[in-house]
Amino acid sequence: MPDDLDVAVRGRARLGEGPTWDAATGTLLWVDILASEVHRLDPAGGGDTVLRTPQHVGAAKPRAGGGLVVNLRDGVGRYAADGAFDWLVTWAEDGRRGNDAAVDAGGRLWAGTMRYDEAPGGGRLYRVDPAGGVVTVLPEVTTSNGIGWSPDGGLMYYVDTPTRRVDVFDVDAESGLVARRRPFVDLGRVAGLPDGLTVDADGCVWVALWDGGAVHRYTPAGALDRAVEVPAARTTACAFGGPGLGDLFVTTATVGLDPERLAAEPLAGSVLVLPGAGHGLPGHAFAG
Repeated sequence: MPDDLDVAVRGRARLGEGPTWDAATGTLLWVDILASEVHRLDPAGGGDTVLRTPQHVGAAKPRAGGGLVVNLRDGVGRYAADGAFDWLVTWAEDGRRGNDAAVDAGGRLWAGTMRYDEAPGGGRLYRVDPAGGVVTVLPEVTTSNGIGWSPDGGLMYYVDTPTRRVDVFDVDAESGLVARRRPFVDLGRVAGLPDGLTVDADGCVWVALWDGGAVHRYTPAGALDRAVEVPAARTTACAFGGPGLGDLFVTTATVGLDPERLAAEPLAGSVLVLPGAGHGLPGHAFAG
């Protein structure tokens, strides 16, 4: 397998996405959006348990008190540690669903949406405070995807996939306000489209490339310094986890692949892992 990737979960996820290391449990959360499933992988034991959600689920993140916060079709929901579910906020709109999300150092959830038909400008990026207050950060995006912060919290990286860019904002870490959006990396000449991302302890940005079969690492100056080949063209997202946050987990998808392509990509829809890929940043739990 290229780049010494291992198989963490062998499967056929329709739209595997959103890998997130849960340090409190030593497990990897990931979702199959279109199957309405939240998965929890125990890399030490090899088990992968599944939680069925009431709607399509774009992302699942740990909560500070245990349980999960989930970016669903119609808004943001919460699971308590005992499994009880409630809605924190709803923004139901016909033809739109939740997509990628991330939690900042202040315990706030940044939740993106998109239209099922991927209509331009049909998505949003929201900031959801622990008490349920909502701020619309970006009102007209198309496919809200990867979100991550620099090690010092002063920069936020963001992907709206059809722009073929990773953008960067200045951030006020205390308030969560962002400003001065500008391009960080232009991927217009790269095979594939930018999807999920993660930031490592060196401040480098790792970007998964949908229909590119790769994860690229960019330095803080925006220079490509590593390309990890993935044996599944629909590479969706990546995150560090495992001991010392040194292993890079990569999610993939099968949605839209015809039988011939599925036969040619036996690992499409699996979760892959590159051991010892680098050094990730500790994640944050949602404070609500």
